[in-house]
Amino acid sequence: MDQPTLYDDDIVTWADEQVAALRALAARSDLSNAVDWENVIEEIESVGRSDIERVESALAQMLIHILKYASAPSAQSTRSWRTEVLLHHAAAEKTYRRSMRQRIDWDRLWTRSIRLARAALDEFGDSLIANLPDRLPFTPEELTAPDFDMDRGLERLAAVLKSPPDRH
Repeated sequence: MDQPTLYDDDIVTWADEQVAALRALAARSDLSNAVDWENVIEEIESVGRSDIERVESALAQMLIHILKYASAPSAQSTRSWRTEVLLHHAAAEKTYRRSMRQRIDWDRLWTRSIRLARAALDEFGDSLIANLPDRLPFTPEELTAPDFDMDRGLERLAAVLKSPPDRH
């Protein structure tokens, strides 16, 4: 197989298509009951979910380290935080697919990252920076861009913190 397949390019979309096909087959009464349709479908669905969870985890770790660095730039661990952002970015970039954009709750990811960064900083007597936005200040494309790193993250966060809040 020289040609990449949808399975290779976007396993989340592939899993959705396979689940739809399997559900259609499972609904047919003329097919054998030898296949445990519901569990097979669940297993295929879990393939896509696990990739999304892997991306969410890597993105959260990136955000946590950016928040910690922005909050405690003179902390002893800042060099390792830079490395962690790069490592987690590489993992996210490798697995992220555009089809995941609508499936990730970006604001929940941001809120969870803030909570975890706050807890990590509290442990060492540091505080999280104030006035963080309620919504993720990065687009998915920014977070998964090939050149994203700690400096780009800090610059974007600083720009958001300087801009006046939206009034709707």
